[in-house]
Amino acid sequence: MKLTSIFPFLIWFKLTTKETVKADFMSGLTGAVIVLPQGVAFATIAGLPPEYGLYTAMVTPIVAALFGSSFHLVSGPTTAISIVVFAAISRHADPGTPEFLTLALTLTFLAGVYQFAFGLARLGALVNFVSHTVVIGFTAGAAILIATSQMPHITGVYIPKGESFLHTWVDLFHGMGKVNIYLVVIALATLLIAILSKKMAPKLPNLLIGMVVGSIIAVFFADFTTGIKLVGEIPARLPPLSAPEFSFTTIKMLAPEAFAVALLGLIEAVSISRAVATKSNQRIDPNQEFIGQGMSNILGSFFSSYAGSGSFTRSGINYESGAKTPLSAIFAAIFLMVIVLLIAPLTAYLPIASMGGIILLVAYNLIDFRHIRQTLTFSKSESAILLTTFFATLFLELEFAIYLGVLLSLVLFLAKTSTPHIPTLSFDGSPGVKNRKLINVNKKPLKQCPQLKIMRIDMSVYFGSINHVQKRIAQISENENINHILIEASGINFIDLAGAEALVAENNRLMMRGGGLYFVGLKGSVYEFAAKSCFIRKIGSDHFFDSKTLVIHSIYSRLDKSICSTCQALVFKECQQGR
Repeated sequence: MKLTSIFPFLIWFKLTTKETVKADFMSGLTGAVIVLPQGVAFATIAGLPPEYGLYTAMVTPIVAALFGSSFHLVSGPTTAISIVVFAAISRHADPGTPEFLTLALTLTFLAGVYQFAFGLARLGALVNFVSHTVVIGFTAGAAILIATSQMPHITGVYIPKGESFLHTWVDLFHGMGKVNIYLVVIALATLLIAILSKKMAPKLPNLLIGMVVGSIIAVFFADFTTGIKLVGEIPARLPPLSAPEFSFTTIKMLAPEAFAVALLGLIEAVSISRAVATKSNQRIDPNQEFIGQGMSNILGSFFSSYAGSGSFTRSGINYESGAKTPLSAIFAAIFLMVIVLLIAPLTAYLPIASMGGIILLVAYNLIDFRHIRQTLTFSKSESAILLTTFFATLFLELEFAIYLGVLLSLVLFLAKTSTPHIPTLSFDGSPGVKNRKLINVNKKPLKQCPQLKIMRIDMSVYFGSINHVQKRIAQISENENINHILIEASGINFIDLAGAEALVAENNRLMMRGGGLYFVGLKGSVYEFAAKSCFIRKIGSDHFFDSKTLVIHSIYSRLDKSICSTCQALVFKECQQGR
């Protein structure tokens, strides 16, 4: 085993130079300023004290940078995972209580164990089969839920804990007469200033500017209302040690929710890594990314950090600001530690309504309107995944919405692969021409042999697709009365045991009718499996060929010559030689 497989940071550490360190230093400084208000906002969404979002932004980026594979992915607290954490833990404990904190840490540890195990088992390729539309639909639904959760803080209308999405809006409607206009002004002012500063000065930390303006307005309004609640002072300290609860009862209770958090985190991290890698021309190792994310959550749970994953916003800005190696994420975490030690007491003046305005903006930015519009316009199957995940997020339990979206994504993927394209082929050109090509008869009208059907299977033959293949063979045999079938097999990437057994059965059935199945152009790896699994022996080695010339010559000798004598197609050169 290579040392770099255990310590992947050795790969990029060799690439560091004075220039890359300088670029990563500046990118890290930018990232630290950006994540400061985000960390506070995300922790609020998760139902945790604000400092836990900052602790997460300090610990998880360092571990993920050291043990992940992406040069630009920045891990930490994210909106989607924060709302899943809140939904998962709030059914077992009240937000803000010591029990809630302990369960959140335990959930984080279990999610990390799942992710780490997936990485060790080399299951990174599984993400390839889950449509990114699942994440798009889930985050869009989560954005609406997040905005809904902030309405009581922005309006001052009392909403009982645990209210559903619809009931919350019903309660808000009935409580319209009790809206605190001062809180609304603080939230809207924070929101508008953040938006304007982003447009007028994109390089400045717009969320932080919005918070400062909101705090100033809150100080002015304090003489007119007593309803302005403050976030409170964040402790000016580094992440303290913490201990998840490892009782069998707690682990059993949180295991299902932890799996959902782990799955969502992995999909987010790998999707973001690949999106950035397309710009940086870097190759991503999903298995190593799984390990990096798992270790960041496992270690983070012992340093007062809750579940994190890759952040699209911070990762994108990290790349755009010129980061060269994962050292930029480490610098960002270190700079954040310094900033928190210096200015953490100032959060005592931050109104919750202002934080609500910031969270509204974060929620809005979660919705990928361009991707949603494209999906609904061009793809019915992806639209089904998107809408199902979106509405399940709003009206069902969040972890179930994730499972449902992933399950539907896999079902649609299997549905596509279970119906491989099987075109009918024939030779182009007259029989006397050398090196004639087999082409699809739907693309060009060609003569076909009345006794031999040539077809190509453009996908793997496995348990999911074999039924479709068998139906096509039966259709040729029974409807067209053709019992010699040649399969041009260059498009088959693999054949599993179920597929092999079904093809043997089809060959036996055709042989009883005086025909058989023949194969030409099998790939080396497929042929090797076919030999080991006795597939070739059961069908007969004389049914497998390396060239089209040999297979046609062999099959022609088995055709009914009485039919050949009156045939006008004369597709093969053997047809003319037999006259």
